[in-house]
Amino acid sequence: MNIVVLERASVGLDVSIDCFNELGTVTAYNNTLYDEIKERIKDADIIVANKSPLNEETLKDAKNVKLICEFATGFDNVDVDYCRSRGIAVSNVRNYSTEMVAQHTFAMALFLTEKLRHYDDYVKSGEYGSQQRFSNFDIPFREFAGKTWGIIGMGNIGQCVARIAKAFNMKVIFYSVTGKSTVTEYERVDFDTILKESDYLSVHCPLSDLTRDLIDDAAIRKMKKTAYLINVARGPIVNEKALYDALNEGRIAGAGLDVLTKEPIADTNPLKDIKDSGKLIITPHLAWASIEARERCVQINYQNIKAFLKGERLNRVD
Repeated sequence: MNIVVLERASVGLDVSIDCFNELGTVTAYNNTLYDEIKERIKDADIIVANKSPLNEETLKDAKNVKLICEFATGFDNVDVDYCRSRGIAVSNVRNYSTEMVAQHTFAMALFLTEKLRHYDDYVKSGEYGSQQRFSNFDIPFREFAGKTWGIIGMGNIGQCVARIAKAFNMKVIFYSVTGKSTVTEYERVDFDTILKESDYLSVHCPLSDLTRDLIDDAAIRKMKKTAYLINVARGPIVNEKALYDALNEGRIAGAGLDVLTKEPIADTNPLKDIKDSGKLIITPHLAWASIEARERCVQINYQNIKAFLKGERLNRVD
């Protein structure tokens, strides 16, 4: 089997993919531009990708392809209907980064809540060493206990976030975008209620027609002035101009984003102009990317390919 890895660097060069060598002849490219896809996959039996578009245009001359594997849970870069018409199987990885995304959610919330950037700068600037008293808390901060944590999207990540919030002695409420959630451990509320009652509102739902621009200007205006918004799901769920305006006008306390409408961040993104890390923290889509999570991503792909070669079905989305 000829295995072509189009975006080797997407799981990090510090994580080995040598296990794939057990399953076939491996050709790995750190990254692949759109115009390079067709040439690189023309003799492939198995393609491992992440963001590279795999559709009729890019696949039509790749006559031997039998399986496409994703270094990701999402597979919107693959035309599954076209692959089905060609008999090409498609597989992804699931739940490999649940704990890490939940951890990052709270890392950003704690960073914002406790004003950690300000206090770290205060010490490193020499101001702390030059003062007479033992402590400094010139910018007030609050604790999690007793606050309400609202969750949009109560899937595996949302439920992990809920368990952590409960460990902090917080009240947990959630909103189901589709209305189909079967979770009963936590209080389910409507959209207006979660906006109005949440001290922390974290987003963990997929991007769809129902969720695009879900957090828009009208939604943010219903939030508490003391509330924090955390988005670790997909960038277009939060309207960035609306968030920019709200942060500049002090209509919410702060926001933490790991995802953006365009990644990497575009020069036209208004959020680039907010330099106050006590108000806004943006990380470069890394919430999923612990060493452990990336190793799991590779191993699950290995198992997906191994199962396919045995004629078994594992983590298939086709």
